[in-house]
Amino acid sequence: MSVRPSRGRNRALAFILAGALLALLVPATPAAAQESGLKARLQSLVDRFNGRALPAEFFKTNGRLESEQVLIASKFAGRVAQVLVEEGQTVDQGVEIARMDTTELNAQLTGAQADVRRAEKAIAEAEASITQREAERVLAEQEYERAAKLKQSGFGTIQSADTRQSQLNVAIAAQKAAEASLAEADASADTARAEVARIQSQLDDAVLKAPRRGRVEYKLVRTGEVVAAGAPIVTLLDLGDVYMTVFLPARVAGRLGMGSEARIVLDPAPDYVIPATVSFVASGAQFTPKTVETSDEREKLMFRVKLRLASDLLRQYEDRVKTGVRGVAYVRTAPDATWPDWLNIKLPQ
Repeated sequence: MSVRPSRGRNRALAFILAGALLALLVPATPAAAQESGLKARLQSLVDRFNGRALPAEFFKTNGRLESEQVLIASKFAGRVAQVLVEEGQTVDQGVEIARMDTTELNAQLTGAQADVRRAEKAIAEAEASITQREAERVLAEQEYERAAKLKQSGFGTIQSADTRQSQLNVAIAAQKAAEASLAEADASADTARAEVARIQSQLDDAVLKAPRRGRVEYKLVRTGEVVAAGAPIVTLLDLGDVYMTVFLPARVAGRLGMGSEARIVLDPAPDYVIPATVSFVASGAQFTPKTVETSDEREKLMFRVKLRLASDLLRQYEDRVKTGVRGVAYVRTAPDATWPDWLNIKLPQ
């Protein structure tokens, strides 16, 4: 029966092997010049053979950096007149991304503006007509009053008074018709102005602008191509919203709080420790995606967790931010636990 060596024996063997390797690396002559790096080299060898012990209050998992993707799409169908950005370019909020061809819209705008002018002319004519009809009404009222007085005094006839009354009624009706024409002209002008505003809005939408600061990921359409309404033209990565998605077992996810501290060590930069915070914990468990490996393969149901990087930190190292980079994430399940020295924050200078 074979007996497996205990863990303590394995650790002792690792130290002995590390010491033997150091003996080979360090010359037998006085090594005062190498004394400063001796401890670091020893620690490096010990870590390689023995590994770094992670306290029980911490959990290690794997993940990759992701960023919110923004689709810059055309609001209406048409031809792309010009794409103004290149892949990998960083743009600020409000920067023009692309322009749509607006030849047809410009023609429609010209027609709508002509309708506005026509309606405004109709308003002026209606107002002049009202002034004229009002003067006619005033004159008809005066003539009717004179005819009525003459009739009462016996110097006028009933027929003359009735004629003036009829003329007054016609003048009042004409004034009301002129006022109705003015209301119709106002409505026509409002309709024409609304059409101008609608077309102008489409012209504004024809200039596609970055809704936020980000990096151009893909140019999906080239200049001159015809696209459908809602078709994406450029994809933009929001550099202010970068996070690592990890999957944690229930025993770990259940002890995390929103805003809990975390650390990220990326595979391309293992010497740096990046701070992060827990910004999302899924309310329901799900199967671990095939692209993510976990240290405990027995737990098939995991909770999706987002570890978000601070926006000011992202802005400081914006040129180095790349999505899709994989790495190791460390989360702390006890708020009062102290991070190990080798997980203290360390950023590029």
